[in-house]
Amino acid sequence: MSIIVITILALCAIGVTAAVILFFVAQKFKVYEDPRIDEVEEVLPAANCGGCGYPGCRGFAEALVKADDISKMNCPVGGAPVMSKVGSILGHEIKASEPMVAVVRCNGTCDNRPKTNQYDGAASCTIASSLYSGETGCQYGCLGLGECVDACNFDAMYMDKETGLPVIIEDKCVSCGACVKACPNDIIELRKKGPKSRRIFVSCVSKDKGAVAKKACSSACIGCGKCVKECPFDAITLENNLAYIDYNKCKLCRKCVVVCPTHAIHELNFPPRKEKPVDKATATTAKPVATPKAEAKTEKAPNAKEEPTAKNNTSENK
Repeated sequence: MSIIVITILALCAIGVTAAVILFFVAQKFKVYEDPRIDEVEEVLPAANCGGCGYPGCRGFAEALVKADDISKMNCPVGGAPVMSKVGSILGHEIKASEPMVAVVRCNGTCDNRPKTNQYDGAASCTIASSLYSGETGCQYGCLGLGECVDACNFDAMYMDKETGLPVIIEDKCVSCGACVKACPNDIIELRKKGPKSRRIFVSCVSKDKGAVAKKACSSACIGCGKCVKECPFDAITLENNLAYIDYNKCKLCRKCVVVCPTHAIHELNFPPRKEKPVDKATATTAKPVATPKAEAKTEKAPNAKEEPTAKNNTSENK
């Protein structure tokens, strides 16, 4: 028997032995995977945005299958329709949750918040916030370098060149929360979209005292508390010189918007306010009442001066 044949037989024997060993090891340490994970993953939108709090749609599907209660778990991209399909697969009843949308809680535009210096470093909000407090007197506001826009995978944001602030495109926003995590100053927040996309929120995150905040930004919240007193639903709280509106309690009455002296409270997608009509009857009756008094005073004054003059003329004639 030649050396080549012996070598081939030896290699075949080693291969068969290794295969048998690997088979028994695989059977011993085999991990059972629930087939429902694949079903749930197929239903999910495959965005892998991480907005659900898990590493991708596969990780979220595994968490859904293992969870006893999925009522508090949500796919922000798919929303209620996707979660209802997941519930039908897993046999859970899903309550429809209100849609959320990102809002920018900063109104420090170029006009409201003048620059005091110029940043000349890397174009990153995280790096800029770790080095200094920003180009303006407000250390809490938007840094304007667009890191939130880069983090958005759905083209739902852009930087406005005139204001220097990010703008949310509501129709494209899926409330994944990527922009919220990317902002180092926490000026972006997920809020309920509201009926007819109407929302009211305090567009400021400054915790400075009133005079300091107003000097840094003309539209900053100064912590005066007028909105807190005006709100009939106890939806506004004041803490650390900053007002905050709870969207779960807010009834969108807009009374707080009117009383804010710095216009820090924003109302979105509301119809224009109607001007109060002037009561013509009151205006008409008010004028004649004031006119006779004024005329009486003006008539008495010359008569009082004329009497002594007449007396003097009479005595001179005598």
